[in-house]
Amino acid sequence: MRRRVTMAVLGLAALAVVAAGCAIPTQGSPSTMAPSKVPFDLLNPHPPTTTTSTQPKASSFVAVQVFFLNAAEALTAAQRFVAAPAPLTAVLGALLEGPSSSDPQGTVTAIPSNVRVLSAVQTQPGIVTVNMNAAFGAITGNSIEEAVGQIVATVVEDVGPNTGVLFEIDGQRTSVPIANGSQVSGPVYIIEFL
Repeated sequence: MRRRVTMAVLGLAALAVVAAGCAIPTQGSPSTMAPSKVPFDLLNPHPPTTTTSTQPKASSFVAVQVFFLNAAEALTAAQRFVAAPAPLTAVLGALLEGPSSSDPQGTVTAIPSNVRVLSAVQTQPGIVTVNMNAAFGAITGNSIEEAVGQIVATVVEDVGPNTGVLFEIDGQRTSVPIANGSQVSGPVYIIEFL
């Protein structure tokens, strides 16, 4: 029995020595280290540079209003979400995507899917110039009047109630029809569609 106790004590002593060898050494104050002992080029006078880019958060969208046509072919607003800061070109881009399944039944657009907005800028106080691709000029019949109305209503909702819209196709000023069928070469206002 005495031999078992002695073996147990010796085993515990050996375990204590091994455990002590695994401990992290401590000291009371910092000490210097020889340069040859510093790992991974930490003494490099020109440390590598890193850049980080911040991706926009998925929640950085703003609600905007775009205008489609309801079953009675009247302008009707629909809410869309556009990445902040929601420039007018992006708002019009949301319009050009057309109605979605969440819009009321019967909501349509007069703007074909191949139409693109090239730019939309405020060229003078109260006037926005919208530059569309050539597909916009190919819209015919009542659809062109309705398409102009959709664009004007969307611009006015985004910019302000007294805003006039000038139209361009591939950078060239163009006249457009208003609700009564007459052609307008100057700014088009929302009142011409009410």
